[in-house]
Amino acid sequence: MTAVLYAAAGTGFTFFMTALGASLVFFFRGSVNPTAQRAFLGFAAGVMTAASVWSLLIPAIEEAEAAGGSGLLPAVGGFLLGVFFLWGLDTVMPHLHPDAKEPEGVSASWKRTTMLFTAVTLHNIPEGMAVGLSFALAAQHGAEEGALAAAGALAVGMGIQNFPEGAALSLPLRQEGFSRTKAFLYGSFSGVVELIFGVLVVLAAGTLEPVMPWLLAFAAGAMMYVVVEELIPEAHLGEHSNLGTMSVMAGFVVMMLLDVALG
Repeated sequence: MTAVLYAAAGTGFTFFMTALGASLVFFFRGSVNPTAQRAFLGFAAGVMTAASVWSLLIPAIEEAEAAGGSGLLPAVGGFLLGVFFLWGLDTVMPHLHPDAKEPEGVSASWKRTTMLFTAVTLHNIPEGMAVGLSFALAAQHGAEEGALAAAGALAVGMGIQNFPEGAALSLPLRQEGFSRTKAFLYGSFSGVVELIFGVLVVLAAGTLEPVMPWLLAFAAGAMMYVVVEELIPEAHLGEHSNLGTMSVMAGFVVMMLLDVALG
C-alpha cells in the first residue's frame, strides 16, 4: 500500500504538470511557437532517453543479475517487447499528431480532435508505467532511501517534460474550435493514463516480481519507441536542427543529473 501511495503521488505529479502545461491555453491565443515547440520536444526526448537508460535498463540488468541470472536476456527481450507493443498500438489505434495533416493507424471515422487526444494519451502510457515500476522496485527493496529517491527523480523528470505535452494538446484543440475550458480539460486528462498505469503496475508488482527486469526493460523500449518515432523527428522540423539537437542533449543531461544526484 505504501508503494501504491508513492506511485500515486509520483504519477499525480506528472499529471499535475500535464495540466499545468494545458493551462497555457488560457494565456495564449495562437499555437505554440514552432521554435519553442522544437525545443520542448527535443528536451522531452532527452529526458526520456536518459530515463530509459538510468532508471529502467540499468536497474533491469542489476535486478536480473541479483537474482542469479544474466541481465542480457531480460534487458534485450523486454526492450524489444516494449518497442513492438508501442509499434502495435501506433499501427492499430487511429490518432493524429498536432502538426500532421493525415491521421495514422487504421482508418476510422473519428473526429480530428479525438485523434489528437488519442495521439498524446497513447504515448503517455509508457511514462506512467515507468514511474510506477520505479516505485514498485523501491518497494521490493524495502523502500530504501536511495531507491525511493531514484523513483522520485524519474517522476520529476517525467513531470518536467509533461509540461510542454499538455500545451501541445490544449493549444491545437483550441484552434480546432474547442472552448478554452474544454481544451484545458482534454489536455489535462491526457495525463490521467500515467496515473492509472502507474498505480496498476504497482498493484500487480507483487505477482510480477519474478519478471520485474522484463517489465523495466519493456517500459524502456516503449519510451524509446516514442522518442525515435515522434519526438526527435518533430524536434528537427525546419531548416536548422541545431536547436532540436541541443535540446535533446539538455534534456538528457538534466535527467541524468537528477538520477545520479538523487538516486
